[in-house]
Amino acid sequence: MSAAVLPSVAPASDSGGHHGALTADRAASLLAACSTARRASELHAAVVRKGLDSDRAVAFRLQRAYAASGRLDHSLTLLGRTKDPTTIFYTSAIHAHSSRGLHLPGLALLSDMLSEGLLPTAHTLSASLPACRGLSLGRALHAYAFKLALSGDSYVATALLSMYARAGDAAAARALFDEMPDPHVVSVTAMLTCYANMGALDDARRLFDGLPRKDFICWNAMIDGYTQHGKPNEALQLFRRMLRSSAEPDEVTVVLVLSAVAQLGTVESGKWLHSYVKNSRCVQLNVRVATALVDMYCKCGSLEDAVAVFHGIGNKDIVVWNAMINGYAMHGDSRKALEMFVQLRDQGLWPTDITFIGLLNACSHSGLVEEGRSFFQSMEHEYGIDPKIEHYGCMVDLLGRAGLIEEAFHLVQSLTITPDAVMWVSLLAACRLHKNMALGQRIADFLVANGLANSGMYILLSNIYAAVGKWEEVARVRSMMKASGIQKEPGCSAIEIDRKVYEFVAGDMSHPCTDEIYAMLDKMNALVKEHGHVPQTELVLHDLDEATKEKALAVHSEKLAVAFGLISSRPGSTIKIVKNLRACSDCHAVLKLISKITSRKIVFRDRNRFHHFVDGSCTCGDYW
Repeated sequence: MSAAVLPSVAPASDSGGHHGALTADRAASLLAACSTARRASELHAAVVRKGLDSDRAVAFRLQRAYAASGRLDHSLTLLGRTKDPTTIFYTSAIHAHSSRGLHLPGLALLSDMLSEGLLPTAHTLSASLPACRGLSLGRALHAYAFKLALSGDSYVATALLSMYARAGDAAAARALFDEMPDPHVVSVTAMLTCYANMGALDDARRLFDGLPRKDFICWNAMIDGYTQHGKPNEALQLFRRMLRSSAEPDEVTVVLVLSAVAQLGTVESGKWLHSYVKNSRCVQLNVRVATALVDMYCKCGSLEDAVAVFHGIGNKDIVVWNAMINGYAMHGDSRKALEMFVQLRDQGLWPTDITFIGLLNACSHSGLVEEGRSFFQSMEHEYGIDPKIEHYGCMVDLLGRAGLIEEAFHLVQSLTITPDAVMWVSLLAACRLHKNMALGQRIADFLVANGLANSGMYILLSNIYAAVGKWEEVARVRSMMKASGIQKEPGCSAIEIDRKVYEFVAGDMSHPCTDEIYAMLDKMNALVKEHGHVPQTELVLHDLDEATKEKALAVHSEKLAVAFGLISSRPGSTIKIVKNLRACSDCHAVLKLISKITSRKIVFRDRNRFHHFVDGSCTCGDYW
C-alpha cells in the first residue's frame, strides 16, 4: 500500500465545539458529518491528542472522511496503520476507489483483503464489480459470489448485471435480469443501457416504456441509444417528452440532445436548445456544454454562432479548441483552422490526436499539401503522438484530392496496420476524380479479389467502370452487390422550415406540395440553362439516352430540397440543406447559379463538409 504523510498534530483546541470533552462517540459523529479534507485533518489532530485514534469506530470514520474529501492517499495510509482491519474497512476503501474510476487500485485492495483471509460481504462484491472492465475477472467474481451464496443479493445481482452489460454480454445480463423477482430501477437502467449500446433499441425502448417512474438516468440512457445509433429524430422527440415529465434534464442530457441536433443539422432546434440551457436552473453553461454547442452550431451550418459561443467561454480547454478547429475545417476555412492551432499553442495548450485530425482535414479540404505533410510529421517528432488509422486516412485523402494518387497508394501499401475502408474509398474517389482509371481498376480488382469491397466501394467501382464505358463490368459489379446482399445507400436531403424537418429522395413525389415543388424545379432548370449551365449527363452512370439522363439529373434530392426551400421561406433568407451523401458536380454547379439568380445564400452539408453558396460562388473554391 502506498504511504502518505498525514497531517501533523497542532497544539490547538479540541474540535468538538461546545459539547464538552471529545469522546469516541462524539468524534465518530463529527467525522461522519465531515465533508472537507481540512476539516478531516483538524478532527484527526484532535483525535490523536485525545488518544482516540486506536478506537476502531473512530479509525473507520476517519478513513472514510479522508476518502470522501478526496484524500485517498491519507485514507490508505490509515488503513495500513489499522491493526487487523476488518472486511468493513477494506470494503469502504474499495468503494472509494472504484466509484472514482480507480479500478486497478480498487481490485488490488480486494486482493489484499482476500490475502488476509477475510471473506467479502455483499457490499464488498457490489463495490468491487464496477472495477471489473473485462469478462474474465467479472465472471470469476460472479462464481465467487455464487460460492458464498451472495449472487442472489439485490445489490450484488445489480452489480453483476451492470458488469455484463458494460462488457456487452447481453445474454448473461438478461439472464440475471429475468431472475430478479422485482428489478430495481438501477437494474432496469443497466439492462436498458446494455441494449441501447448494442443497438437493440426496440428491446431498450420496451424496458424504458415499462418503467412506471423514470429518473433522469433512464431518460439519458434511452436518448443516448438513439443518438449513438443514428436516430436523432427519436432522441429529440424523447427529450421533448422528458420535458413534459417530472424528470429534470441534466448536463449529460443536454450534451446528448445537442449531438442529436448536430446529426440532424437543424439549427433552429439547436437555437431552441441553447435558449433552454440559458434559462435552465439545473444545467450550467460550462465548458462541456459550451463545447457541445460549438460542435452543434458548426455541424448545423451556423459557423458565426459557433464562434460567438467559443469566444464566450472563459477557461477554454483543448477539447473546445479541437471543436472549433474541426468546425473551421468542415466549413472550408482552412487558414482560420491553422491560425487557431497557433493560438492554442500560444495559450500553452498541448494538442491531442483529435487536434491533428482537424488540421489534416483542413489541409485536405483546401489542397494544402505541404502544410499537411508538415503537421503529419510534427505529430511524432514534436508532440510525441503516434499517428492512428484516422491520421493516415486524412493523409491519403489529402494526397488523393491533390492528384498525388500514386503517392497516396504507396502510403497505403507501406502501412504496418491494416488499411480501413475509408482509405480505399478515398483512393477510389481520387482515381475517379482525376480519371486515373488504370490505378482505379487495379485497386478495384484487388478489393474484389480479397473480399474487401463494401457498399461505398462497390458504387465507386461501378462508377469507375461506367466512366470508361465498360458496361459489362458495371453489370458484373452490380450483380456482385446483389449476390452479397449489399444495397446502395439512397441519397436523402433534409431541409428545416419553421423547426420542422422535410426529407427528399431523388424523384420524390410524396410531399403534399409536390406540384409546387416540381413547378419551381422546372423554373430553376430553365433559369440555370439561361445562365449557361449544361447538364453533366456523363454523371448518370447508366446506359441511357441523353434526354433520360438529363431528367434523372434534374430530380436529385438536393435540387428538390432547394426548390421546396424557395417556395417555403422568406425571400432573401438563407436556405440550409443536409445530405447524407456527397453532392454530384452537376448539383454543385446548379446550386452556385441558384444562389446568384435568387440572391439567396445556400448552406449545404454533405457527407464530408459544408459548402456555402453565395452570389454564384462556393467557399470550397470548387476544390472538393
